[in-house]
Amino acid sequence: MTLTKHELKQGMLSLIIWTISIAFLMVICILLFPEMKGEMNEVGDLFSSMGSFTAAFGMDQVSFGTLEGFYAVECGNILGLGGAFFAAFCAVTMLSKEEKDHTGEFLLTHPISRNYVISGKLAAVIVEIILLNLIVLAASYVSLVAIGEEIPWKEILLLHLAYFFLQLEIGGICFGISAFIRRGTMGIGLGLASVLYFLNIVANISDKVDFLRYITPFAYAEGTDIVTNGKIETGILALGLAYGGAGILAAYWQYNRKDIH
Repeated sequence: MTLTKHELKQGMLSLIIWTISIAFLMVICILLFPEMKGEMNEVGDLFSSMGSFTAAFGMDQVSFGTLEGFYAVECGNILGLGGAFFAAFCAVTMLSKEEKDHTGEFLLTHPISRNYVISGKLAAVIVEIILLNLIVLAASYVSLVAIGEEIPWKEILLLHLAYFFLQLEIGGICFGISAFIRRGTMGIGLGLASVLYFLNIVANISDKVDFLRYITPFAYAEGTDIVTNGKIETGILALGLAYGGAGILAAYWQYNRKDIH
């Protein structure tokens, strides 16, 4: 618990910056909806005729003139990509920084096991992800109430839940990566999140690479699919959480056998 508190204190500034940035962009999008609602149907018609570009972002499945459609595309991309970057940013240096900053020799001389170190740092990553999502959801709630629109709570909550799972998966994978690298930077995690995002775009464009949907977490967090079907695709979600769990198990395995410099 002491280690978790220490990691949370160290990461507090980053958490505040990322949370404020994502929440601010979400609030701006929501507050703009009433002003743009009258023009959204025309925008939707324009996008629907753009072929592959429309399919890439799922804009052929929803109406921009509805709150849930607008929220799924505009707010969904902000929270999906921003949350993925944040999870990767938090997790990918969590274990490797002890070697990079030369603090491992101090930490591991204490009467604590390596499993305790891993568990404490993992808990810090999960708590930061939870805090970001709760604050962003609260900001979205206030904004949705402020615009006076009828709120489709089921779709909104499903969207936020899907993005939360997405962040947990990416966080778990990046946490595992952090155990294998010695001087890794956040660029590795951000690069992984970017690649997974673009794999989903490619999968949306062509049915020939539909197998990519079983690799990227953005497949089960596709906002337009969730709004259209009213549910998260549980099969792909389970597979994604298994990837995240495998990353965490790899972190325990590697860090316990690793020669810490």
